[in-house]
Amino acid sequence: MATQADTGNTADVAAEARTADVADTRATSGATELSDPSEPSRPSGPSGPSGIWRRGRVLATAALLLGLLLLLHGSIPNRIGNVGSLVETFLPWCGLFVPLLLAGALLRRSATAVIALLLPVVAWLNLFGGLLTDKSRPGGDLTVVSHNVGAENPDPVGTARALAGSGADVLALEELAAEARGTYEKELAKVYPHHTVQGTVGLWSRFPLSDTRPVDVAMDAGPLGDAKPAEVKMAYNRGMRTTVATDRGPLAVYVAHLGSVRVNPRAGLSSGQRDGGAQSLGQAVAAEKNERVVLLGDLNGTLDDRAYEGLTSRMESAQETAGAGFGFSWPATFPVVRIDQILVRGVEPESAWVLPATGSDHLPVAARISW
Repeated sequence: MATQADTGNTADVAAEARTADVADTRATSGATELSDPSEPSRPSGPSGPSGIWRRGRVLATAALLLGLLLLLHGSIPNRIGNVGSLVETFLPWCGLFVPLLLAGALLRRSATAVIALLLPVVAWLNLFGGLLTDKSRPGGDLTVVSHNVGAENPDPVGTARALAGSGADVLALEELAAEARGTYEKELAKVYPHHTVQGTVGLWSRFPLSDTRPVDVAMDAGPLGDAKPAEVKMAYNRGMRTTVATDRGPLAVYVAHLGSVRVNPRAGLSSGQRDGGAQSLGQAVAAEKNERVVLLGDLNGTLDDRAYEGLTSRMESAQETAGAGFGFSWPATFPVVRIDQILVRGVEPESAWVLPATGSDHLPVAARISW
C-alpha cells in the first residue's frame, strides 16, 4: 500500500512539473513575440514620420522671410540709408537663396521647410518669371541703340565703329568725354548724317533732327546750381530731347545719364542726385506733347527701384516687353544688373537685346520698335 501511495505522489509531482514547464514556455514565447526584432517599429522621435514636420524650422522661417521680402519690398522704408532702393536694385538675385534653402531642406529631410519654400518661389516667378521667356517678335520700323561709351574708354575708335555697324537707325551716347567727342563724330558721320551733342550726351540719326534742347536732370539742384551760367552747365549737361523725323512720323527722343549712386557701409545707398534726376526726367516726359516717345540712357538703376515710378508709370520697358532674359548691362565684364534702359510710349517694342562689349564698362542695349 505504501508503495502505491508513493507512486501516486510521484505521478502528481511530475504532472505539476510538466504544467509549470508549459506555462514557462508560453510566457517565454509571449515575451519573445513582444520583442521580436522583425516587427516594424513606429518611433515618434525626430527620426520618425512626425519628425519631418518638426525638423528644419529655422529653414522654414528663412524661406517665409524671403517670400515676404519679395512680396513686400515696396514697403521697406528708404528713410535710413535708402535700404528699400538698395534691396530693389538687386531684387532678382534674391532668387538665388531658393536653391540654397531647398538644399538645406532636403539635407534635413524637412517637409515643413520644403512647403515654406513655395512662398518665395511663387513670389519670385510673379515678379520675374516673364523675363525668362523670349518675347521678341519679327519686324519693326526702327532700331534704337543706347550706349554709355565711358569717359575713360581706351578705344573710342573701335567703339564708334562697332556702334556704326550695329544697324541702329537712332543711336544715343552717354558719358561723351570732350577729348573723344571729335572721334565719335568723325567715325559715326559715315553712317549717320544727322547728329546733336548736348554736353556729355548725344544722338546720331539716319533721319533729320529738330526741336533739340537740353533737359534738366537735376545735376545742379539748389542755389549754387542756379547761379552758374548756362554755358558752364552745358559742359557737363546730362540730358537732352530732340524730334526725329522718321518715315512713319515724328518721334520724340530723350537721352539721359542720371547721377551716379554710391553704397557706403555707414550711410547706405547714396542716390539723392539720381533720384532727383529721375523725378525731373519724369516730369519732362509727362509734359511731352508728342504721343510717340522713346527714352534712351544710363539711368544708373533698375526699373524695380521705386525712384523711377515717375517714368515707369508713363512708359514701358522694351526689355521687359519684348526682350529675352534680364538684359543685364553693367559691368561689361560680368553683368549683374541692368542700369541702361530703353523706355517707350506710343510705340510698340518688337524685340530688345544686349550688344557685344566695347571698350566701355557698360554694354550697349538695343530695341526694335514699330508704330
